[in-house]
Amino acid sequence: MIQDPRTGIAGILTPSHKLSARSVTTGLPELTKVAFGGTAAIGDPWEVETAQLPKALAKLRRSARKFAVEELAPLALELDATEHWPLGQHPEAIDELLQKAGRAGWLSDLLPKPFGGSMLANARHPLPLASSIKIEEFSRVCGGQMLLLSANSLGQVPLLLSADLGLIKRRLVTGMRSSLAGDPYLFAYAITEPQSGSDVEDGYGAARAKPGLVAKRVGGGWLLNGSKVFTSGGDLAQGFTVFASLEGEGFESWTCFFVDRQTKGFRTVGTELKMGMRASGAAELEFIDAFVPDNDVVGKLRQGWALNRQTLNLSRVPVAAMAVGFAQAACDILVDYTKRTTLAGRPLLDQQSAQLVVAEAFAQTSAIRAQLWRTAASWRVHQSYAAMNKFHASDTAMGVIELAMDLLGHDSLLHQNRLEKLWRDCRLTQIFEGTNQINRLAVIEDLQAHLS
Repeated sequence: MIQDPRTGIAGILTPSHKLSARSVTTGLPELTKVAFGGTAAIGDPWEVETAQLPKALAKLRRSARKFAVEELAPLALELDATEHWPLGQHPEAIDELLQKAGRAGWLSDLLPKPFGGSMLANARHPLPLASSIKIEEFSRVCGGQMLLLSANSLGQVPLLLSADLGLIKRRLVTGMRSSLAGDPYLFAYAITEPQSGSDVEDGYGAARAKPGLVAKRVGGGWLLNGSKVFTSGGDLAQGFTVFASLEGEGFESWTCFFVDRQTKGFRTVGTELKMGMRASGAAELEFIDAFVPDNDVVGKLRQGWALNRQTLNLSRVPVAAMAVGFAQAACDILVDYTKRTTLAGRPLLDQQSAQLVVAEAFAQTSAIRAQLWRTAASWRVHQSYAAMNKFHASDTAMGVIELAMDLLGHDSLLHQNRLEKLWRDCRLTQIFEGTNQINRLAVIEDLQAHLS
């Protein structure tokens, strides 16, 4: 490819060239330039997008990026490569990170100040949008630490959805204020059972499955017996929102219970050795006659299925945000690699074949971010839109990462280049919050009145 001396990238005209797309508008009427675009270079796409957000959300995005770069980035590769740690023996860096995140309000941002850690101005915007903006920035730097911090919000959501002000104040607000004071109080969300995974996140499967965790009525409360698995953050959490069927009934009786870690008969058995997001534990929980008083029932009896489905509708959108963050990270790595890697004495970015890959990666990432922000900006998140967003973003992000891996070749397998970590981290977004197959079925379930 012939290098034009007036351009920085071979085969591409500089903005100042008389034939460039930006220069040709200089002679147009001012009204035309205002309405249809001027001559200014686009600059950093992240800055352009941030400037288009409402002021409060733009500030949130900048704060999240700053925290991610300063606090998460230095630990990302180290925590990922650390040998799987037994219960109670996690690295000190985890405790230090949680303390910093707690004081910064990242563990309590579901509620505004003075109850939680988010700015009051954020309350003017839908919660999934603020959560998605934060999670994308964290994921862009490290999926494991992102999950360590964000799984906490998932455990909090059922308490918030219950609209039980007494329970919210006693359990949720108390925990949030502890985190803000520098003593992290984490929540975890426990739904998955050894014999029932994503199949019971679909109503058709749940109607035919046998419950594993069962609640038996006793004086003043309930005894829980059974187990839960793959509970994100369950090794460090102090409070758990746990879903159990009532004795002698099926999943239609699912009820949500708040379980404190100190509850007699409850314990964390262990954590899984995972392929990705390794800085966050996936715990197995055991319940043997674990007593939960009536005032720690979250919502009403037999309302657990509704709380679970609504929680998943909300949480599938942030899972899409995780995928967007991973795709953006792949774009970052791709650009850096093509600029610093040379071929025949010229940067790889001078090769048109590389330019095509970079353009495709940016286009795919921009598209799933646009879908994410559109879905998250609605005050009412519909199941079909949340599910479509989740499976489309995570599948697309995997494609973007693999585009980058194809271009980097053997260098993509090196741990320090982060791409292989991105692949492992992103793969989980296709599995949790219901596998992508289950999410596709959720779309059909939601649209069946229109389809049948």
